[in-house]
Amino acid sequence: MITVLLADDQAMLRAGFRSLIELADDITVVGEASDGPEAVRMARLLKPDVVCMDVRMPGGDGLTATREIVATLDPAPAILVLTTYEVDEYVFGALEAGASGFLLKDADVDTLLDAIRRLAAGQGMVDQTVTRRVIVEFARRRAVRAPGPAPEVLTTRETEIVRLLARGLSNAEIAATLVVEVSTVKSHLNRAMTKIGARDRVQTVIWAYRCGLLPLET
Repeated sequence: MITVLLADDQAMLRAGFRSLIELADDITVVGEASDGPEAVRMARLLKPDVVCMDVRMPGGDGLTATREIVATLDPAPAILVLTTYEVDEYVFGALEAGASGFLLKDADVDTLLDAIRRLAAGQGMVDQTVTRRVIVEFARRRAVRAPGPAPEVLTTRETEIVRLLARGLSNAEIAATLVVEVSTVKSHLNRAMTKIGARDRVQTVIWAYRCGLLPLET
């Protein structure tokens, strides 16, 4: 059973998300928080698989909470940022702080449940309606090389696969492009993620753009 913590300052929204999430037989909501500090406390207490995090909460924002949860919990739950804005400074900040993906709050129930399952499985995801904008924005912001592992830590094949991943290709599409098995792609990608310290695909893409692995015009 996948366990979820809801963090949103609006009680009606939390109730709505709870009712939608609990339509699934394999997902359950184990707690609710009304601001960032409470989300941190509840995450430590309940150890959920996924935290659905609003980023704009008057009592304490989700960006700070995301950074604290990711930095202090081991293992840390996956953070799914829920936002009403397609391109939001808070969303970029949350992703850089360690969130594994984000969705618009008006996403349909199937998309929400799929996102939770993906994050719980360590895949990470970004709302497909705004993926390109997010990637372009991260590319624009990479003028200063990010601290952390350099691209040289990856093998040539791992670099190829990470580049294709950052361009939005699925494992199957990467395998077709490189004429290899999907299992081979997964193996190389897992090794690459271990080397760069990325927990999931979204963080891998962020690393690729911030360290300049892809050109700005990609």
